[in-house]
Order: sequence, then C-alpha cells, then structure tokens
Amino acid sequence: MKTKRILSVSLLCLFAFVGNAQPRKHSSNTLYPNYKGLVMAGYQGWFHAPADGVMYPDEKKIHIDMWPDVSEYQKTYPTGLKLADGSTARFFSATDKSTIDLHFKWMKDYGVDGVFMQRFFGAARPSARHGAATNVIRNAFEAASKYERAIAVMYDLSGLKGAGEDCSMLIEDWKYLVDSVKVTNQKGKQTYLFFNGKPLVTIWGVGFPDRPYNTRNIGIERFIDFLKNDPIYGGCSIMLGVPTFWRDLNADCLPDPYLHTVIRQCDIVLPWMVQRFTPLLHNDMDRYRDIILADRQWCAANGIDYVPCVTPGFSWHNLSRSAFPDDVKPVASIPRQGGRFYWQQISTAINAGATMLYVAMFDEVNEGTAIFKVSTNPPVSDVAKFVHLDGEPSDHYLWLTGEAAKMLRKEKPLSFEIPTRK
Repeated sequence: MKTKRILSVSLLCLFAFVGNAQPRKHSSNTLYPNYKGLVMAGYQGWFHAPADGVMYPDEKKIHIDMWPDVSEYQKTYPTGLKLADGSTARFFSATDKSTIDLHFKWMKDYGVDGVFMQRFFGAARPSARHGAATNVIRNAFEAASKYERAIAVMYDLSGLKGAGEDCSMLIEDWKYLVDSVKVTNQKGKQTYLFFNGKPLVTIWGVGFPDRPYNTRNIGIERFIDFLKNDPIYGGCSIMLGVPTFWRDLNADCLPDPYLHTVIRQCDIVLPWMVQRFTPLLHNDMDRYRDIILADRQWCAANGIDYVPCVTPGFSWHNLSRSAFPDDVKPVASIPRQGGRFYWQQISTAINAGATMLYVAMFDEVNEGTAIFKVSTNPPVSDVAKFVHLDGEPSDHYLWLTGEAAKMLRKEKPLSFEIPTRK
C-alpha cells in the first residue's frame, strides 16, 4: 500500500508540473524553415518624417548619399532640396505603413527572399520600446506575412553605452516582441526565418574596436543562453555579427580571443564586409574569396555555419563633410560599376561554397549601400552630392538580387559575368 501511495503522489506531481508548464510561444511552422538557399538583406527602417513633415530641410546637413525613387509611394514628404526641373525633392517615411508594404511588395516582385529587421539598442530601451521603431517592425511583420517574405529580428548593439548597460534589457525586449508584436507567431502566414528548426535571432556588433562597450562585461553569454534555452521565449538559433577579420582577431577586430568563445555558442557567423573590399584594387575578389574559404574552414571545424556579406558599393561623402571636414570622402568611394562589383562578390561567394548570403543593405541610403529603388534623377545641389546609377534603371539592384537568389539555389548556372535583362 505504501508503494502504491508513493506512486500515486509522484504521478500527481508529474501531472501538476506538466499542467503548469508553458509551451514556447513561437509558432512551430514557417514558410522559411532554413536560411540556406536564401538571399536576405538588412533593413534599417530609420527614415522618419519629423513633426513638421519636412525632411532634410538644410542641404548643408544632408547625411545621405543616395536618393530614393519615390514615384511609387502613396505618401511622401517635402525636403529642402530641389530637382533639376526646380520642383521640390520628396522623401518617404518608414513610419508610414504604406511605405513598408511597398518595400515588401518589391521584395516579392523581384525575388528578394526577405530581410533582417534591425532593432537598435536604443529602440529596445523601455522608454522607447513602444515608439516609432517598434511600429516599423510591427508593419514589417504584417507585410512579410502578406507577401510571403522571410523576416527575422537583428539586434544591433549600436547605442549600447557600456557604462552600467548590458544585454539584460534585450531579454525583456525579446519578450515584448514575442508577446506584443507576435514576431514569431504572426497573424496570417508564418514567415519568421528559422535555422536548424528554430527561430533565428541575430546579435550584431561584437568584436568591433570602435565600440564604447567591452564585450566581456555586457552579459552577451547570458543573452545567448536565454535565447537558446529559456523554456518560454527561447529555443532560438543565433547568428552573430562580427568584424571581417574575426578569425585572426586583427585589422578591424579586437584582439581578444573571448570573441571566439562567444562565436562557438552561436549557430551562424556573419562578418561585416562593407568597406573592406573594392573594385579599385586589382584582384581584390581573390582576397575576398580566400577570406571566405578560410572562414568556412574554421566554422566547419567548430560546428558553426557561415554567411558572407555582399554589398553593391559604398559612399560617405555627405556625412563626411560635417563629421570629418578635414577628410571629406569622394562620392561613391567604392563604386558600383553598374552592378559589376555587386555581382563579383555574389558569384565569388557562391563559388567559394556559400549556401546563404547577407546583403548590406535593403534601404541604407546613408552609406550608399541600398538595393531598393533609388533615383536616377537625384536632387541638384552645390553642397550635397549623390550616387548615380551608371545609367542603370532604378530597380537594377533589386533585379540583380533576385537573379543572385536563383543562382544561389542553382536555378540558373553560376556565372561571373553580370547578367543582362532580355
């Protein structure tokens, strides 16, 4: 009788535990169960119209180097710049739901698989958590479901001060995004990007020497452990955004082996390769290839996956005029060459064994890396200068990105020659 009584009590305790245990809050299914075979882009979403509705009122304070093609937007805003015909140049606002909808429509139309929505540290603070940046993410997840595009959260540590701040705030923010924004359980079709059968979360900004925080004391391992193992909000895969030379811990990377300790706790390494390569150096794609090959070898030895970064070009002229007046950068300092530089990186990365790609960026006109539709007729100014498209149409880079996705999935043969439209 005593044995039966003990067994009964044990079963009751087990049932009580099971009854009280909460399942994880993520959807168990998605249209995108794996990053492999996809071309994903980064999405900033930080171009917000001010209260007075006038964007970039002073041409001397322009900090962007490309101008968007706004011909398809439902809502645009006046700026302080003029077009060649004397009319007012207009800009979009990412806070408008119609803007986000149009961007995701473009992704579907051109075959861009999806985007990582950047969640900057400042936007994750409790005081800002319910602000415009969250509305951008909310609208993006709705549009991703509507247009069946892959989408995931990328936490960007830019803005973390390091003095008394750590990643514990991001734990609470992830709970908020899961509970309130339903990022891993969208209404409608589920399109959150998974990897290894789990929702993929990116943490970007570890190992860079120009940051005010010390990676060793910001609780990065605690945040990773939460995302991977929390019984309710965890069960996630992790992608870590690091410098180009993370493997050797030199050049653009802090010489601290702790970075490798953190990387080994993650699932994918994403090196930031913008400004590290240029078509102006002879055979620079050979260097790009060799880095990817060596990176992949290190990752294979450590049981981690790898995604290289590709970018159309780079320009920092207008920002440098005010930020670095003694070192003003030329317009298009890393030229696009009509898409040839972009295609060289894409084909080189795929030939080196890349199974997935990260494009920097979808909407980044600040640094001239945008792939979305940009204007072939930017504003004219004696002060502000803008990147032109070498005679290509405004949608050229969206189209090239869609072609890259086909090539990555072997739907078309590998080619180092840039494709042309029929």
